[in-house]
Amino acid sequence: MSHKLISHSPDLKKLRDEGYEIEIKKGHLLVHSIPYVNSRKEIMRGILVSALGDLAGDRTSKPHHVISFAGEHPCDKEGVVIQGIQHSSIRKTLAEGVEVDHSFSNKPENGYADYYEKVTTYIKIISSHAESIDRNATAKTFKPVDSTDDPDCVFHYLDANSSRAEIGMISNKLKDLKIAIIGLGGTGSYVLDFVAKTPVKEIHLFDSDIFLSHNAFRAPGAVSIETLNRTQKKVSYMKEIYSRLHKYVIPHEYDIDQEKLEELSTVNFVFICIDNGEVKKSIIQKLIEKKIPLIDVGIGITEIDGALTGSVRVTSVNTGKYDHIEKRVPFAEVGENDYSKNIQIAEVNALNAALAVIKWKKFFGVYHDLEKEYHSVYEINTNKIANDEITS
Repeated sequence: MSHKLISHSPDLKKLRDEGYEIEIKKGHLLVHSIPYVNSRKEIMRGILVSALGDLAGDRTSKPHHVISFAGEHPCDKEGVVIQGIQHSSIRKTLAEGVEVDHSFSNKPENGYADYYEKVTTYIKIISSHAESIDRNATAKTFKPVDSTDDPDCVFHYLDANSSRAEIGMISNKLKDLKIAIIGLGGTGSYVLDFVAKTPVKEIHLFDSDIFLSHNAFRAPGAVSIETLNRTQKKVSYMKEIYSRLHKYVIPHEYDIDQEKLEELSTVNFVFICIDNGEVKKSIIQKLIEKKIPLIDVGIGITEIDGALTGSVRVTSVNTGKYDHIEKRVPFAEVGENDYSKNIQIAEVNALNAALAVIKWKKFFGVYHDLEKEYHSVYEINTNKIANDEITS
């Protein structure tokens, strides 16, 4: 209920989005980490507590003007008690786990319009004296908000990035999707890194390989030698990492082959990040049959005169466009090019994944898609992207 109340109440949501450390507890709004000056002229941190009173369904209504405080009585920068808000000072328990030391009263002529106005007014009165001593004393801590008690949230803590940028409604276009990533090598692991930060419903990982030292040099993050010594499957390692953020990362410690193609029937979108041409062809055919959109990625790297060059490919397919597959996706076995020799090219893998994820987001209206290309190739040595199979 607490996260639902915050998300449905513009005043509480605004407090959270601006970085205030708010919590709903036993019918009370708690705002933590409020800087104030005590009688010894020290900067301390306290908690503002406001009863939520009557709710308008699952959102807040107009608040009462009195507020409580846990901590010493706030003073001005000289250590003199701020008398303008004094109301009463007595230690009391407002609810289980909600204890306060003082109550303050500051009533505007027409009362407070909402909890945002009420809380920020009291913060300004209390914290301005702390700021006069230390200009970095702020109540806007941007502390992560735990979302484990919110069954509707796929993250372990709230996506403050989207809310702060006010793009939550755009990001939510992805929230009902179940995604499969086939292949957790360099590009596939970066695809996971990007997708795990979106509100998709599920992320299914398919790969039978062990996560080895060479993988560590073309995957996101930094892997310890202790982790490598555990010889985990790639999908198990990736689940361990990304389940810290996203609740529904689902590992499958095997490759997709002819016998397991049917497992893809439950997802809404597939990223294909493997080189095996024969398997890739059967996967694409199955997805076209099931009318499941997909993106296939590829990298080709060669060495010329002591430097690396090559290209990055993103080819997409949906129910309205799949006649380009045979000429755009290589189904022959990968030859002995330099990429297959494990040259460390993490940035190229990351670029391939970024282009693929941007295209995926275009499919679902997160980004504008003017050309609606279904095939694009980035050339390293010319720094140019060529779009083909354009349907606009």
